[in-house]
Amino acid sequence: MTSSEPGPLLSVTQTAHSNPRLMLSGSSALPQPTLLRWEEITGHTLLERYGMTEIGRDIFSIVCVCAGAVGVPLPGVEVCIVMTKAASSTVAEGNSRETQVFSALEGKEGELMVRGDQVFTEYWNKPEATRESFTEDCWFKTGDTAVYKDGVSWIMGRTSVDIMKSGGYKISALEVERHLLAHPDTTDVAVIGARDATWEQKVTAVVQLKRGRSMTLSELKTWGRAHDLVLVEEMPRNQMGKVNKKDLVKHFFPS
Repeated sequence: MTSSEPGPLLSVTQTAHSNPRLMLSGSSALPQPTLLRWEEITGHTLLERYGMTEIGRDIFSIVCVCAGAVGVPLPGVEVCIVMTKAASSTVAEGNSRETQVFSALEGKEGELMVRGDQVFTEYWNKPEATRESFTEDCWFKTGDTAVYKDGVSWIMGRTSVDIMKSGGYKISALEVERHLLAHPDTTDVAVIGARDATWEQKVTAVVQLKRGRSMTLSELKTWGRAHDLVLVEEMPRNQMGKVNKKDLVKHFFPS
């Protein structure tokens, strides 16, 4: 929705101001430009929730309103953030009462793990997948990258698709998307890691622009740390309305 559509904007604004008391965002990390634009249109600040089928719909209590922050664990939920490369190193571990940060690692990225009565027991008829999903002390591996800072947990995205390795550096696709979504001509952005012999992964931005607008690669680079640009008329999404980044890589960069 853009400012060139005053009718729908006015309708959304009027409805938001007169009816809802709470607005939530879920399923994927919330980009800050989206949060700010939504607040501008509706007068409401989106609260971000985090959960999944295996661990429950919501496992955090939202205690602050910051894009990407999901809060502190709900009662009965334990979480930890673990750097899993080489020797595992726990960054932070906590529950609804307190969180302990280890070895001055606050702000370091790691895999989010969850433990508690709300966590599922096993995948149906998939014992190997179940074993791979849990540690020996019963922590469930979410596959999401998170950090603990400012007293709350922040979700950085799916480790497999949102954390890219390019030229020896780890780059957050969500961070690049946040910058590109702030561009006045963009309506949707998905940043993917295209396979590359030199860089390992090339940071590539798949961008949907506002109607009648254009963008060059050089202009793109002034807004975000991307090597390549793919322009699309409409962002491909699955039946649930989500962008499948693995499918985007296969589609635009078939091996």
